[in-house]
Amino acid sequence: MSDFDYDVLVIGAGPGGYVAAIRAAQLGLKTACAESRETLGGTCLNVGCIPSKALLHASELYDEAANGALAKLGVKIDKMSLDLPTLQGQRVDAVKGLTGGVEFLFKKNKVTWLKGLATFTGANTVEVNGEKVTAKNIVIATGSSVAPLPGVAVDNAGGKIVDSTGALELDKVPGHLVVVGGGVIGLELGSVWKRLGAKVTVVEYLDQILPGMDGEVRKEANKIFKKQGFEYKLGTKVTGAEVGKKGVTLTVEPAAGGDAEKIEADVVLVSIGRRPNTQGLGLDKIGLELNARGQIETDHEFGTKVPGVWAIGDVIPGPMLAHKAEDEGIAVAENIAGLTGIVNHDVIPSVVYTKPEIAGVGLTEEAAKERGAIKVGKFPMLANSRAKTNHEPDGFVKIIADAETDKVLGVWIIATVAGTMIAQAAQAMEFGASSEDIAYTCHAHPTHSEAIKEAAMAVRGKPIHM
Repeated sequence: MSDFDYDVLVIGAGPGGYVAAIRAAQLGLKTACAESRETLGGTCLNVGCIPSKALLHASELYDEAANGALAKLGVKIDKMSLDLPTLQGQRVDAVKGLTGGVEFLFKKNKVTWLKGLATFTGANTVEVNGEKVTAKNIVIATGSSVAPLPGVAVDNAGGKIVDSTGALELDKVPGHLVVVGGGVIGLELGSVWKRLGAKVTVVEYLDQILPGMDGEVRKEANKIFKKQGFEYKLGTKVTGAEVGKKGVTLTVEPAAGGDAEKIEADVVLVSIGRRPNTQGLGLDKIGLELNARGQIETDHEFGTKVPGVWAIGDVIPGPMLAHKAEDEGIAVAENIAGLTGIVNHDVIPSVVYTKPEIAGVGLTEEAAKERGAIKVGKFPMLANSRAKTNHEPDGFVKIIADAETDKVLGVWIIATVAGTMIAQAAQAMEFGASSEDIAYTCHAHPTHSEAIKEAAMAVRGKPIHM
């Protein structure tokens, strides 16, 4: 009999934590998961990936009906209106179904849910709700929360200056929504309210939206969103916000310096990034310090410098993405069980769920060029038969390959189903594919994915349909 209450205790039940707990239990380890939220699933299921997709999907359908896209296909609607409470209700239902699903999986796999915040009192001991719990292995999977913007205080309950959580729950369409931050979350939630009738202005400190993505993709996305009616203030910083009875007065000025100006908004969404959740964990009690970015450093197996303490997901370096955390959750559980759990951090896809979607995996063209000679193949969605038939002409597929070996280094896609298409690219790269391998793989016709085949052919200068 073990001296510990559990073999594995996972702190946090987000995509990284709950997956780690389930995998550990599947591997025969006595497992518990501490979570202080009333529901499992973390930010992703409760106030992130899942509810935002529920609103994105519904708002897309509304936009198609309201703005004539369906009429062009012969689908005429004489009278239509927005029922926001119902639209929001289906978001709540989606969250309820999925968080309940995780609870069912915990029961099925015999994972004990310890309800409350876990704080270290020693290397193998935590306190949860005043109770001491011991575990041979403890996995920190506490995720991240919204990064604050100095001088702009978020008050979700007030509904005027909100973060991503508050922007999901607005009870009326704002006349003018100002989004601070031109990253993934800001553009997705901006898209929701734009489609439902809001004027949307994006204020971004950098001179281009979507930081970290391929340069050509960023430029093209900028153009597409402008065409959709987004307004931009790029190279601009927010220096203050004043909440009035009707809305918010934002003060902005050029990032490079210059005269300040005011912007009047009904609602301001602050989405300038996220920061790791490490406060209140009692890391000082076990001698675990953070790096300069407030993250926990781990080795290749996700072990921290404290034996028996592991960390995964948004609290460690790397992209703050649910699927990265999930893969790390499986890997850390396997490592604890004495197996070999590995995550290839060079092949982590990222997706922006706007319309069209934007997705990428591997290196940007800029990063690839720094490493050596490359070849690039591009194919426009305008020349793809399925996209053309569906009236979805925007975007392209771009494949970056090593000039000498032809190994695929990066794939970038703008297309209505880019998020689904990128899986093929990630899998090809995981197997070390060359662009020729993709070009000679038979793709079903007519599909959006044929554009990946054509882009691969274009690396060698020979696409068929352009």
